[in-house]
Amino acid sequence: MSHDVAIIVPCRLESTRFPRKLLHQIKHKPLVLWVAERIKSEAPEFPLFFAVDDVLLAKPLGDAGFKTILTSIKHQSGTDRIAEANGIVRARRIVNVQADEPLVTGTQIRRLAELIAGPVDMATMATPFTRAADFANPNQVKVVLRNDGRALYFSRSPMPYARDRAGQGDDAWVAANPCYRHLGLYAYKAALLEKFASLPMGKLEQIEKLEQLRVLENGYEIAVGFTKDASIGVDTPEDAVKFEQVLG
Repeated sequence: MSHDVAIIVPCRLESTRFPRKLLHQIKHKPLVLWVAERIKSEAPEFPLFFAVDDVLLAKPLGDAGFKTILTSIKHQSGTDRIAEANGIVRARRIVNVQADEPLVTGTQIRRLAELIAGPVDMATMATPFTRAADFANPNQVKVVLRNDGRALYFSRSPMPYARDRAGQGDDAWVAANPCYRHLGLYAYKAALLEKFASLPMGKLEQIEKLEQLRVLENGYEIAVGFTKDASIGVDTPEDAVKFEQVLG
């Protein structure tokens, strides 16, 4: 089995903030299955695999006809999990859609595939913040960019921080400035994936609990594409309610 580009979705059963969230039932269907069906409908041209750490996740996916790969429960990050799975998939370029992003779009996936076809080893997506409350939320990760669209840094803190606080807290200031939310969508070249697990875990990565910082701390560049497509990352039970409201 080998592919030019494949989508691999890392799936971990346990979640600190929202226990077993991928199995959380939304309109009588587990969250992970909403994500699987969304990817299949939005980007059917790409081979799709789910890297799971438990048969409880493999069963609903397998029963619905999706391909699963059972991976170690010991992985510290989704990237490590995808690296193990790609030992079987053997794709040259890999798009990573998070298993808790049920509104991912085909446009976003295809943009990642375009970016990773270029010179960079890794790519990701961002969207402009429009609300100050979201910009202040540590669960919504921020990214700041170089002039050429490469990532400078990712943080849970509001970045950029306005030293002159006038207007810092209002929606208009956030919308008018380079305040970007990082979306949990990635693409990698296989060579970086193979190296990732052996790269030393970064000090900044450990502080922020953001695995993409390991890549920057070890000298690799990350290209960032933009999207204005609506997105809801399901990190909490409240997010699951928001998604259910979107479904109507």
